[in-house]
Parts: sequence; structure tokens; C-alpha cells
Amino acid sequence: MPELFRCEHFSKRFGTHQALSDIGFSAHQGEILGIIGPNGSGKTTLMECLTGLLPFDSGCIYWKDQQLSPMQSRQFIFYLPDGIRPYADQRVDVVLRCFQRLYDAKNEHLDQLITRLELSPMLRKQVRSLSKGYHRRLLLLIGLLSPQPLLMLDEPFDGFDLRQSLGVMELLRETLAGRTLLLSIHQLSEAEKICDRFLLLNAGKVAAIGSLDQLRKQVGLSSGNLEEIFLATV
Repeated sequence: MPELFRCEHFSKRFGTHQALSDIGFSAHQGEILGIIGPNGSGKTTLMECLTGLLPFDSGCIYWKDQQLSPMQSRQFIFYLPDGIRPYADQRVDVVLRCFQRLYDAKNEHLDQLITRLELSPMLRKQVRSLSKGYHRRLLLLIGLLSPQPLLMLDEPFDGFDLRQSLGVMELLRETLAGRTLLLSIHQLSEAEKICDRFLLLNAGKVAAIGSLDQLRKQVGLSSGNLEEIFLATV
């Protein structure tokens, strides 16, 4: 698959804390790339820097080999942070119609996503009243309505049980349609089921990047799951 997006030499410091150090990776068209690492490894900081929510100290962003500023990157990248509650005082259906108009999405597409994410019983509820699981479904739907070719999701399976996680994985695969997904995931078993490649972060540095087979070769394992591979890198 052709390279779609690339960042090089990304670094970010908060005071004396080096949050990101010389991060470089690429994402290919149509793939699902998992950003994997423990809490504090720099996953969210990296996403926020890539989309201009945080200023970075050094580094470059490229879209199909054209260098972009963080503001320009928003034309191509949609980032869905973890934990936000958009228009919390409004009803779910009102919020969804607002984003539908904003993204010029078709009624059929919105209705299909509402059904697949099982949001119909919540449409007349206030956003602030949603449980963690339904709140996560609302955020996923907003992200999947967006038109940008690269979609970044922070912890997309948080709040779901195994059945729900598998259903969301299936939906993400079905709706990919040439889009590229960057998923920040701390549940390694979920990441292993859905991602094509993995960017392993540890203490703000790239520990390894590649498919499961490529990662095994990089760390010298003949077999092993993602958890065992990650432990071999630290």
C-alpha cells in the first residue's frame, strides 16, 4: 500500500519532562495502524501534536510527500480525543444532525451508523446522561461521519465488553473504504485483532514498528503475542 502520511523527528518537552523524543513513522493508505504503549508512553501527546492541539518542539509532517503545518494537516486528519462530551446539554439526535450537516453526510449513512452502533434508544437523551459505553459509541459515530481520509481515534474500545468490541472492529473494517485509521489502544488483545501494523511507544520513544511478524523478527522471537513482543522491547 502506498505511503499516505509520515512524521519525522517529532519531539515534545513539558518543562524538564521529555514526552516525545525523535518520533518517526508512516501510515499507509487503507491500513489500520495501532499506537501501542502503557499510560505515559506519549500516545495521546503524539496525536495532539500531529493535529495541532499541542505545539511540538521539533519535527515535520508530510501528506503524500508534501510537508504540512499542523493547521494544514486538519484538512486530511480527523482526530477524536478520548473523554470529550460534545454539546453535553443537547440531545444525541440534535448533536448527530449537527455533525451530519457539518460533514455533508447522507441520511442513509447516518442511519446505518446509528443502527450498527445501537444508538437508537439514546437519541432523545442528553449527551451528558450517556453511560461510558454509549458515550463511546456517540464519539465513534461522529468520527465515522467525518470526511477526512485519515482518522485518529484515542482508545476506541474503552467502555466496551468483548462482544461490543468485536462489533466495533467489524464496523471499522467495513467502513474503512480506503481511509486510514490510527488507533491509540492500551488493550493489547483488541489491538492484535484489528490492526495491520503497530507503532510501539515506550517512554516517549519508538520501541518498534511493523506487523506482528515483523515485530517478532525485530525483537528476536519465533512466536509470541503482542504483549510478549512489547515486553521484549522494554
